[in-house]
Amino acid sequence: MTERFTAQQRLVVAIAVLGSFVSFLDGTIVNVALPAIDRELGGGLATQQWVADAYLVTLGALILLAGSVSDAFGRILVLRWGLVGFGVASIAVALAPSAVFLIVARAVQGAAAAFLVPSSLALITSTIRGSRQARAIGVWTALTTSAMVAGPLIGGLFVDHLSWRFAFLVNVLPIAVTLWLLPRVDARDRRVPGAKIDWWSGSLCTVGLGLAVFALIEEPNAGWGSPLVWAPFAAGLLLLGGFVWRQRVAASPLLPLGLFRIRNFSAGNIATWFVYAALSLNGFVIAIYLQQGAGLSATLAGLASLPTTILMVALSSRFGALSGRIGPRLFMTAGPLVMAAGSLLFLRIEPDFDYWWQVLPGMLVFGLGLSITVAPLTAAILGSVDASRSGIASAVNNAVSRIAGLVAIAAVAAAIGGSLDLDGFHRSAVITAVLLAAGGVAALIGIRNAPALTPGPGPGPGSGSGSGSGSGRS
Repeated sequence: MTERFTAQQRLVVAIAVLGSFVSFLDGTIVNVALPAIDRELGGGLATQQWVADAYLVTLGALILLAGSVSDAFGRILVLRWGLVGFGVASIAVALAPSAVFLIVARAVQGAAAAFLVPSSLALITSTIRGSRQARAIGVWTALTTSAMVAGPLIGGLFVDHLSWRFAFLVNVLPIAVTLWLLPRVDARDRRVPGAKIDWWSGSLCTVGLGLAVFALIEEPNAGWGSPLVWAPFAAGLLLLGGFVWRQRVAASPLLPLGLFRIRNFSAGNIATWFVYAALSLNGFVIAIYLQQGAGLSATLAGLASLPTTILMVALSSRFGALSGRIGPRLFMTAGPLVMAAGSLLFLRIEPDFDYWWQVLPGMLVFGLGLSITVAPLTAAILGSVDASRSGIASAVNNAVSRIAGLVAIAAVAAAIGGSLDLDGFHRSAVITAVLLAAGGVAALIGIRNAPALTPGPGPGPGSGSGSGSGSGRS
């Protein structure tokens, strides 16, 4: 018989969901707003890429730093910082007078989001144990990942009936509710005496990623022969190499490389890279093409993903519970392969557009695969690490998913041939399917059930990124 959550555990889950929800929601709500942003502020595909990637660069680069801060100074404190910063940045995004201001505000928003996801999820892993933890992660994964999928619908409604600016103000209410609930949690932060944070590593990772992503976005316009492209790309790779080197010699590294000696942790993050690169590419391309290519309104483009959202909410926690009982390997293998089949169904989209025949089947199959994948993926990764390292391990998994997403979006113009026409859309569907299949194969080869199911002093079936996350995420 399934154990029920206590009142405090329900409160912890609610706070974790709300705290992460705004980050996952905002990561995708922007996709459907991009055409409207382009019409008002200008800049074309490159500006659209930067509006999406500025958020992902700082989120992906700083989430490791946030995980270390969360473990050292306490989940609740870090979560509160992240919520306040995210709320202020969301207001700045909504008031942006120019594309440059908007991109900078999105970067600040991503930096604040970096402190939300690992601290909120680590709050679950540090306060809920055993079979309830797997259920809690399933609920967290279902609701936060559904936020990633519901974002285009919410954004579409605001774009069509008010303004794209209001789509970013929707964050304020859940942030206020979460801040109101936080003092009601019985759990208290445990700070590590004398804890030190490696700010140099954070700087190397942030600047290195920013330069590399800049080069990927600008390459279709200037070409690899341009110093504007190869110079920042080379500098970015050098800085990222310096970041990895520093993790080997620093006394308190942001990225404990020893974690990757844990089989399920390393294999799970490889699978995460492929799956979340595919999710980000799929969400970015579909939201834009359905408006600019198929001629749908922003609301209808958002509604296109509703079947996926419904399946996520209905099924994700159930697959999370099943994974907790029989192990994650089967689900982490089958889920991405089902999603890959759903992505290939989008090849049915033709100039004579018909949502019900050309889009809906792919959305349903994709949503089923996503529901199968995300909770077991989340549980497998942190189920392999000790609870005391749940913050940094969650942050690593989130960083992997976010960086995979930003690289996929940064490279989209080169991958689809520089234009998001029907041919470009079909190419992106094939690339998405290949990435997802690679994620399934990585899980099949690398994941083992025993580490996630072995009872002991650790966190039990653990947590990771829904991001997305999912993971996601999202």
